Amino acid sequence: MLYDTAQIARLGGSWGVLGALVESDASARHPHMQRLRAVSGPMRDLADAVHFLCLLHGHHPGVIDHALGQARHPAEIEWIEAAAAGFAAERAFLVRLVAGAGPMPSTPGHAEAETAALGQRHALNMLAQSDRVGCATGAALALAIDWAMLRAVLDLAAERFGVNAPETALPPPEETLTVVDAMAERPAVERAMLFGAQQLLAQHRGLWDLLEARASARLRG
Repeated sequence: MLYDTAQIARLGGSWGVLGALVESDASARHPHMQRLRAVSGPMRDLADAVHFLCLLHGHHPGVIDHALGQARHPAEIEWIEAAAAGFAAERAFLVRLVAGAGPMPSTPGHAEAETAALGQRHALNMLAQSDRVGCATGAALALAIDWAMLRAVLDLAAERFGVNAPETALPPPEETLTVVDAMAERPAVERAMLFGAQQLLAQHRGLWDLLEARASARLRG
């Protein structure tokens, strides 16, 4: 994992608070994502994850793009600009994966699931446009950190669907730490950053819950 427990302990301070949130709430902790990372997992479940992740994050502007419009601190702006450029490449990769995966797997209750995912996308867009200083950047930081974990599933999908998986161009952990420290200079901004991160991770957990329910519905159907 890109941000493991030992690394979080060494960094301490403000990163320790955000890192602890990542350790407890990030996508890698979800049982369904852990099942998908098994090479022998059903292709249709991988395809479903790819399609729904694209539904959530395959559009432009997305979370990081919106957050750039709310950024004020120089370190914050620099990081988000780099993250936005990096995520543009991730979005293109995701679109290629959708094409490689083929049609979305037939699943009972599909219309309701799609509506729920679109509601999540709307909630994330609103979060990333929050006027509360630090909130949008917290969401962007959490997306970049969680995406590093999601790449384990996306890279596996790329291998199984015959799609080339590029190296991620998102900012490295050291640059992310710099932004966290800069944002934590004011307690109110730090609280807003943590709130934004918490809300984004909650939406991702909701997506994995939805994907898990769809996989179960396909088994029953």
